[in-house]
Amino acid sequence: MLKCRTVWKKLAPLARASSTVCRQNVRRTGLTSRRIPACGPVAHMSTGPAGGGRENQLYILLVGAAGVGGALYTYRTVKGDSQRYQDRIDEISSRSYKRATAEPATSIKSESSVIPEPEPSLEPEAAPSLEPEAAPSQEPEAAPSPEEPSPPAPDAEVAAPETTELPPGGPAPDSLKVPSHTPYLLIGGGTASFAAARSIRARDPGAKVLIVTDESDPPYMRPPLSKELWFSDDPGVTETLRFKQWNGKERSIYFQPPSFYINAEELNSAENGGVAILTGKKVVHMDVRGNKIKLDDDTEISYDKCLIATGGVPRNLQVIERAGEEVMKKTTLFRKIEDFKSLDKVSRNVKSITIIGGGFLGSELACALGRRSTEYDLEVVQMFPEKGNMGKVLPEYLSNWTTEKVKSEGVKVISEALVKSVVCKDDKLEIKLKDGRLVKTDHIVAAVGLEPNVDLAKSAGLEVDSDFGGFRVNAELQARSNIWVAGDAACFYDIRLGRRRVEHHDHAVVSGRLAGENMTGANKPYWHQSMFWSDLGPDVGYEAIGIVDSSLPTVGVFAKATAKDTPKAATEKSGTGIRSESETEETATSPVASLTLAPTAEQNKDEYGKGVIFYLRDKVVVGIILWNVFNRMPIARKIIKDGEEHADLNEVAKLFNIHDD
Repeated sequence: MLKCRTVWKKLAPLARASSTVCRQNVRRTGLTSRRIPACGPVAHMSTGPAGGGRENQLYILLVGAAGVGGALYTYRTVKGDSQRYQDRIDEISSRSYKRATAEPATSIKSESSVIPEPEPSLEPEAAPSLEPEAAPSQEPEAAPSPEEPSPPAPDAEVAAPETTELPPGGPAPDSLKVPSHTPYLLIGGGTASFAAARSIRARDPGAKVLIVTDESDPPYMRPPLSKELWFSDDPGVTETLRFKQWNGKERSIYFQPPSFYINAEELNSAENGGVAILTGKKVVHMDVRGNKIKLDDDTEISYDKCLIATGGVPRNLQVIERAGEEVMKKTTLFRKIEDFKSLDKVSRNVKSITIIGGGFLGSELACALGRRSTEYDLEVVQMFPEKGNMGKVLPEYLSNWTTEKVKSEGVKVISEALVKSVVCKDDKLEIKLKDGRLVKTDHIVAAVGLEPNVDLAKSAGLEVDSDFGGFRVNAELQARSNIWVAGDAACFYDIRLGRRRVEHHDHAVVSGRLAGENMTGANKPYWHQSMFWSDLGPDVGYEAIGIVDSSLPTVGVFAKATAKDTPKAATEKSGTGIRSESETEETATSPVASLTLAPTAEQNKDEYGKGVIFYLRDKVVVGIILWNVFNRMPIARKIIKDGEEHADLNEVAKLFNIHDD
């Protein structure tokens, strides 16, 4: 149709010219004969008088010549269009073949490499299929030459990227690799973040999760930093960060190897989603209304849903902070991998280390370093304001027993010690206590608690709890409609025990998992009580759940311990060194079950060899410690969940089979 229209446009002027000549000849004939012809037949124009015969003959010749010329022109035009059409099809075929063969040889592709669509003047119905044999087969034509580039698509100037090469000196800046948006943003790279990422991916397999952490390492377990790593026989343990569990099995401190994570720049294009990590990046500002954050390099990332799992920072004593730079250089605030590496190096090069703090961390490090006292001729001192180790958690009688256990590990214990001042003299630290005692040491480890990291509260406008610290959240761990908080930084509402804030590994696992589920729409409240544990070496350990505060009334039921009642035996039985990993919400509601083991030789004849300690509030059990009793946590969890008064807790203790030898 388009061809006919083109031919007609070219013939129309000739047709109009022929008609004009005809009218002029008729008028001339009429004027010559002195009269205007009437409606005579057309034949008279060629057979009339001699005065008009020559013009008629000339007219006939002109019309004939025009007809022959038009026919020739039409023939040549149609033939030329057909040839141009075929040339165009061949060009397209050749271009497609060249690009298809050139793609594997290049790593940078732009939108201009797409085959252009046929121009409107071509009829798609007539286009032949682009078979490989229609394209040139010469190898040199596999890629277009720089001198003869293939014609770009009409919008190639807009579609093609401005830069197709990396800038001189290396790859593009990190800011170009950071995705500008992510569906799930997790702030913090600790246990809670990893548990949330795993939970999100379990419920939403195609989820795209971005973790932002100011640490240089991917998520790892913190408990081995103060436990098993210190008992490793590998001299290179500070580099490998692999350790033997109490059961003898070896594992890495990292939850997953680097291959588990995808590159951050590939997150948005990942077909099946994944988990990406930005290490060494600190979130300095949070825009809740705009759903975006700002990093310390001014990079902005928007999100759909966000988890704050910033954890905490170790507290320090004000007397140490005011003592000056010399004292601070000789002080370790133990929290991260770098702190473990640093303290390990210090313990091999100094003569004396003093640990300030009698809680979980301080007592574990005291026992760990005490084991090195003989080998490295190292003096280990532990001081704390309580009467005994773990004095804020354990009842007094059990705290005293624990203190004696720590002493037996080669540690010098100084109880009821309140630090008044610390100074550096002659490259030694002098710690002066308020009662006048003076302790000289080479290095200090301050293990006096954790301060929840709530730096983002101000810019985000989030509430911080005045009593417990941490971001205040509801039972679903929500601070806003699309913001959740988990781990050490969360002050949450426990539907069984009220408002709480917990600083333990298993709580990070439980709260992170719950937050991840709720981020995907589960809307589940916090009720699954997290547990925590502490090991004073491979022979003495305990597990606890709920509110364990030595200021509460307690009831303890004890029995003789055997060789199977140790952390080492417990991990051999469960097959895991991180005991909370075997805890699931399903086991929390399972019927009470007993784990009866064959009797073995007695470990010792101490009356506190093993037992159960119940913590009461208004005659209801709100906390339980299993002392050298392992793999019974589902029973303890169910007791707290039921929230009932018990007339005889000795009968309740029988549920844990502590008297079975």
